[in-house]
Amino acid sequence: MEAYYIPPTLVEQKERTATFRRKRNVQGSLWRQVLKMIALMPLFMITFFFFHHCSSAPRLPDHEICRLDNIKLQQRLDALQDELLLGDLQLKDLLGNNYHRVKSKVFSFNVTRSKLPDVHLPPPSGNLIVYDRDCSTVFESRKTTSGYFRIRPRPEKEPFLVYCDMSDGGGWTVLQRRSNGKVNFNRKWTDYKEGFGLFKGKNDEYWLGNDHIHDLLAGEMTLQIDLMDWQGERRHAIYENLRIQNEDDNYRLLVSLYSGNAGDALSGGSNVEEQWSASLNGMQFCTPDKDNDRYVTGNCAQENKCGWWFNRCHAANLNGVYYKNGNYSGAYDNGVIWSTWRGLWYSLKYAAMKIRPTSFLQTGSGNGING
Repeated sequence: MEAYYIPPTLVEQKERTATFRRKRNVQGSLWRQVLKMIALMPLFMITFFFFHHCSSAPRLPDHEICRLDNIKLQQRLDALQDELLLGDLQLKDLLGNNYHRVKSKVFSFNVTRSKLPDVHLPPPSGNLIVYDRDCSTVFESRKTTSGYFRIRPRPEKEPFLVYCDMSDGGGWTVLQRRSNGKVNFNRKWTDYKEGFGLFKGKNDEYWLGNDHIHDLLAGEMTLQIDLMDWQGERRHAIYENLRIQNEDDNYRLLVSLYSGNAGDALSGGSNVEEQWSASLNGMQFCTPDKDNDRYVTGNCAQENKCGWWFNRCHAANLNGVYYKNGNYSGAYDNGVIWSTWRGLWYSLKYAAMKIRPTSFLQTGSGNGING
């Protein structure tokens, strides 16, 4: 029996069409969800990685971060110091040689090559790198020639210029010097506090400044006083454990054991009766505008026209009036005096105060001046 195709009715066609659309919508919805999940996979993986790795990464301690920063800064400072040294060498080379001399094309005779005279450059200023706390550390860095150097006793303060005496074993920081009378020492408290004088030649006169001196005496220091009269004879006095208090105590002077061949003038000499009124040990610093002495009816600083440690008044005064030729006369014994050697009425030609750590020789610092 033959089979005949019977076309569906209109109702059946509509039902088939609706069923097909429902299936297609379901399939489309499933595919959309699958595609959305695939699209979200990278974001999910990134979020998972961040929370499980980045957020849990340990943070370095503050002191470790500070240490690393210090290492970087030190490396930078070392590089800048190398550049500074290179620039200094280039400058010295330019000053010592005349590279700009042009040979004449007309004249054939020989011209003696000229050399520029020595040029004294001003001391550097600003925040240049300075590591040496005093002249003993300058000496230990193998700079064994006397001269002016910048030192920095306290890292929180600015460096300053000082003369380093590399004789007598080296490493001496010069606090004061008298040699020619060119500098006026009749000054007020502020000048002696901050320092004054000339800082160019090896014999220039100056007072380093009471604040600077106080900063230099943080450790145990030895004081050596070099003296010379107008006949060229030299003497010295050495005091152990020099200390100077701060400005609140008016820079009070404290010294201990004496040795040398100039006599113990800071302690008032050998006369016990005079020591009571002349000893400077334990005395406060005085200036004409700030009287801290024990002289009730007068002002020692005004009479002596200088700043110094005074009792009633002194047996030693290295900041007094610079009288030439030694012997002098006047209303007051106010010359450059060390009475235990030349007396009160003889003004010395040369005087210098210099300090060095007491332990310097014990440790063999600098390996000797020729080391």
